[in-house]
Amino acid sequence: MVLISGQSAAEIADSVRGLVRRGDLTAGSALPPIRALAADLAVNRNTVASAYALLATAGVVDSRRRAGTIVLGIPQTGGEGASGGTAVNLASGNPDPALLPDWSGAFNGYAPVLYGADPMDERLRDWALRTMPEGPSAGAVSVAGGAVDAVERLLAVHLIRGDAVAVEDPGFFLSVGTLRVGGYRTTGMTVDAEGVTPGALRAALASGVRAVIITSRAQNPTGASVTDSRAVRLRAELAAYPDVLVIEDDHFSALAESPYQQVIAPETTRWAIVRSVSKFLGPDLRLAVLRTDTDTAARLAARLGRPSWVSHLLQHVAAELLTTPATENDLHQAATVYTERRRQLTEALATHRIPVFPATDGLNIWIPVPHNPDQIVKDLATSGWAIRSGSAFGTNSPAAVRVTISTLTPTQATDFATTLSTVLS
Repeated sequence: MVLISGQSAAEIADSVRGLVRRGDLTAGSALPPIRALAADLAVNRNTVASAYALLATAGVVDSRRRAGTIVLGIPQTGGEGASGGTAVNLASGNPDPALLPDWSGAFNGYAPVLYGADPMDERLRDWALRTMPEGPSAGAVSVAGGAVDAVERLLAVHLIRGDAVAVEDPGFFLSVGTLRVGGYRTTGMTVDAEGVTPGALRAALASGVRAVIITSRAQNPTGASVTDSRAVRLRAELAAYPDVLVIEDDHFSALAESPYQQVIAPETTRWAIVRSVSKFLGPDLRLAVLRTDTDTAARLAARLGRPSWVSHLLQHVAAELLTTPATENDLHQAATVYTERRRQLTEALATHRIPVFPATDGLNIWIPVPHNPDQIVKDLATSGWAIRSGSAFGTNSPAAVRVTISTLTPTQATDFATTLSTVLS
């Protein structure tokens, strides 16, 4: 039997954390009910309740009401790029390698960078200032090691453990995992065909969230893009909370068919627009460019600073590719191909009366399903198709599966739709 000790809330919390570190309590273990532990330790119930609250704030446990207080483990998201084994891999979330720009000449002219250098490549900074939209002010630009790293850094310079962050539900599972490991609480916001719904944002703001993360275009996993009319309504909601940090994730910027619509309100004082390059230059180019308010940029510089910069070799390659006319042609072609592949699968599914989430951009199709998505994924795997269950992307969203279309051929689109129809029947 696991023994929890302590007479104060801090002592009890430390005891539980020690048991977790030693492996005596593992992910999924239930802590004793508050009343029972208080009786065992001969302390007031409020003392145990405070200890459990400290543990929840630290991300060690989760209170699930009737299910009790459960020990949390490190999130096992599996990451993008999940292998399909011998199956046709429609689960990866990867771009089509054949549609990525040629890197072979992008290393030319690189010179090793030493300690004390400017943390950001000058050409990359110039490109960002020239091409990225401004927020409520011109702000400043920074660089990070990808979108997830950018979000982590932004939250770290403005928030503390236990603060609540509003995220999309369904949403990108790696971001949710990052938030939980960082000790932040998450508040889900529902998503429809036009992006985050105003009512969900309103409720999140009213609940006291300190930061909001919204995907501008090609939301993962649904493919939703914020429309002009929706952006107006979201800005109106955010205007009443000027001190909330607003992060726009525009990861699909160079391939998006949908126009960019800004959700950051003019009144917002802390903001960031994040544009990573993984989807259009390649996932191995771990890089994101940020445009933020000047205070946030200064905080990021102090944290990123010397010597912990983002690799200048990666920045050099990105700058070479982003300023080469051939890359612009490559990206235009890739955007056209992805749009056609989304259309092909959507139409193939429609012939079997299988509706899809009305996606407008991105590498994925989100398909609502009538029952357990995990079982549907298993059934499809036995027929040679690998996709992702919607359970990986949200806790309160309706049952669905995600299908990556980036490498899908017309024949595969037809065959997959037929197989899915059989599985669903």
